[in-house]
Amino acid sequence: MRIRLDIAYDGSHFRGWARQPGLRTVQGTLEDALGRVLRTETRLVVAGRTDTGVHATGQVAHVDVDDEVWAAATAHRRRGPEASDPLAVFARRVTGVLGAYSDVVVTRSSPAPDGFDARFSAVWRRYEYRIADLTAGYDPLERHRTTGVRAHLDEDAMDAAARSLIGLHDFAAYCKPRPEATTIRTLLEFEWRRDQHGTLVAGIKADAFCHSMVRALVGACVAVGEGRLDDDDLVALRDAKQRTSEFKVLAARGLTLTEVGYPADDLLAQRAGQTRARRSLD
Repeated sequence: MRIRLDIAYDGSHFRGWARQPGLRTVQGTLEDALGRVLRTETRLVVAGRTDTGVHATGQVAHVDVDDEVWAAATAHRRRGPEASDPLAVFARRVTGVLGAYSDVVVTRSSPAPDGFDARFSAVWRRYEYRIADLTAGYDPLERHRTTGVRAHLDEDAMDAAARSLIGLHDFAAYCKPRPEATTIRTLLEFEWRRDQHGTLVAGIKADAFCHSMVRALVGACVAVGEGRLDDDDLVALRDAKQRTSEFKVLAARGLTLTEVGYPADDLLAQRAGQTRARRSLD
């Protein structure tokens, strides 16, 4: 059976999502906990790998479990109000292994529909980036999920610049290159606002993101907010398709994966096949 896991974590003390020998990662921590509950090795497939220090409130992964392993893991453990829901019991047991104050938690476990693939079936990912500029001030309770910028930023200029980048484009100028990996993405939404405390919050949504893309786009918008660049510059840099030193890639601590979107159940397998095909601008 295939199980969908909805996951949240504070990325401050993880070396990113992907398992790495000798390093504490989200995948490694979760797979070890799942292995203890299921009493076998497990492998998670995730909607989007997050970098070192990046957080998540809406990460999604799936795990395949043999029927015999599942039956053994859930036998004689169905007690209390969750007795009729072995998946709820399973999620609770994983949480118990992780610990009461863990920095990663499985918020929900559910049977995956036919054709579901956490990575390839996704149609979009949504991130949030938080900045405390001199207008907002510094809140020590928010330090793990907010990046500080020592300037008064123009949020209207940043919002206009962000919206100018929306669409299907080659975002090579805003991505850290990887061999044989495409940098063509569809940026569906990108906007800036201030919350009730004055913190600048970016909402950004795309079909997928390449390595460091969100933090680079945010850094470019900060350069606009400081008056060093304008929205035409950001478009020109994008269209040049070359990495640049005109702006800084901002810190990971301000970035949170908040949501992953999937199509209707009967379109999951079709979407997975489409995603595996290499993107182009044609």
